[in-house]
Amino acid sequence: MQRREFLTTTAAAALLTSSDSSAATQSDRRTQRSIPKIDTHQHLWDLSRFQPPWLSGAPPVLAQSYVTSDYISATRGLDIVRTVYMEVDVAVADQNREAAHVIELSRSEEHPTCAGIISGRPNSEAFEAYIRQYADSKHIRGVRQVLHVDGSERGHCLEPQFVKSVQLLGTLGKTFDLCMRPTELNDAARLAELCPDTTLILDHCGNADPRAFVPSSAEEPWHTVDEWKRGLAAFASHDNAYCKISGIVARAPQGWNCDHLAPIVEFCLETFGFDRVVFGSDWPVCLLGGPLASWVAALNEVIAERPATERRKLYHDNAVRVYGLDALV
Repeated sequence: MQRREFLTTTAAAALLTSSDSSAATQSDRRTQRSIPKIDTHQHLWDLSRFQPPWLSGAPPVLAQSYVTSDYISATRGLDIVRTVYMEVDVAVADQNREAAHVIELSRSEEHPTCAGIISGRPNSEAFEAYIRQYADSKHIRGVRQVLHVDGSERGHCLEPQFVKSVQLLGTLGKTFDLCMRPTELNDAARLAELCPDTTLILDHCGNADPRAFVPSSAEEPWHTVDEWKRGLAAFASHDNAYCKISGIVARAPQGWNCDHLAPIVEFCLETFGFDRVVFGSDWPVCLLGGPLASWVAALNEVIAERPATERRKLYHDNAVRVYGLDALV
């Protein structure tokens, strides 16, 4: 399916009406569906191209290839019009190959992917030479390093070389996605303070754990509610700090529903405001908690009473601005 066809198909899907007998309900559902969505956290991995090291110990549902055709099937009817590829923690030796793959996807009309966030190791002295290769690429919009794996300890993102590299990203007009432990969000706040000219996007609501909000949960959550809230608020106090509403389904307890996710989403929206939040699917990692459609349905329910202008900012407009996607149309 070409990108133009993908856009046309999703736009047409927005016109479908619900079979619900209530006219009010039908109207609300049409309004929700009519908002085009940009998925700012689309993972793809083709195991014939790359073998991300972490997949060797991943749950079976993730230990297989996920390519564009799979994504199109998973998103049918969800009004996702464009996507931003999110790096998949490939081996350092494969980072340039992953970047080339992202550019290839983004240039092709066969894919909804229009830009990407690539893997990088900011704490390496080699980072500057690496990222400057893509300084002029309109399709490479930023960098991410997952900070809660590979033995990364508290304070890793505050090492002098790391800070210098993140500052460089701002100079180059690139963003940095933060994916870190919810107990270390004060580090994110300090990094935002040290890098005021770099846009920092906090993935997955700061990796908030829905089980912290469910007292009856049999499993120990990653954090307490107050700890997460304090850290998130500290990060949000900086103008260059953004929050990605994504990822929380993967850690939701079995049998979860909207009520398990709502406290996290609502606190993020209240804390950052609707001008500094973006939507992400975290597909296919979201499959650990349920289908992508279930995540979108739950989020729609949480924000159902919000004005359409705010919902459109979350789902579409902020992503265009933050990732500079208007230049890619």
